[in-house]
Amino acid sequence: MRKKGAYRTLADINITSLVDVTLTLLIIFMLTAPYIQGGVEVNLPEADTRTVLVTEGPVITITEGRQIFFMEEAVTLAEVSTRLEPFLPERETVPVYLRADEEIPYGFVLRVMATIERAGFVNLSLVADPEN
Repeated sequence: MRKKGAYRTLADINITSLVDVTLTLLIIFMLTAPYIQGGVEVNLPEADTRTVLVTEGPVITITEGRQIFFMEEAVTLAEVSTRLEPFLPERETVPVYLRADEEIPYGFVLRVMATIERAGFVNLSLVADPEN
C-alpha cells in the first residue's frame, strides 16, 4: 500500500511566467506601434482650427521638396486628377484631404488645389496641426 500523498500530482499552472511573457509582448507592441503608422512625413503648419469628424477620403501630401503623394504613393501633378477618378461617383460627399509642408510656397499648393477642383471635387480640407 502506498502512502496517501506520496506521489501527489501538481495540477497548478505557473501563471508567473505567462504574465511575464504577456507583459513583455504588450510593452513591445506599445513601443513599436507609433513606428508602424505609415504616411509621408511633412512638417504641417500650426493653426487654430475647429475639430472635425474625420471620414474616409483620399489624402494628398506635398513634401518640402515639392513631391506630391497620393495615398502615400508618389505622383506628378498631372496624375492627381487621374488618381481621383475612382472617387468621382462620390465627389459631392467624399472629402479630399490636402497635407502640405509649411515651407511650400503658396502658389504651388494653390496649383494642387486647382487640380483637385478641376477634377470635380468640392469638399477639400486642408490638414494642419493644432496650435499649442
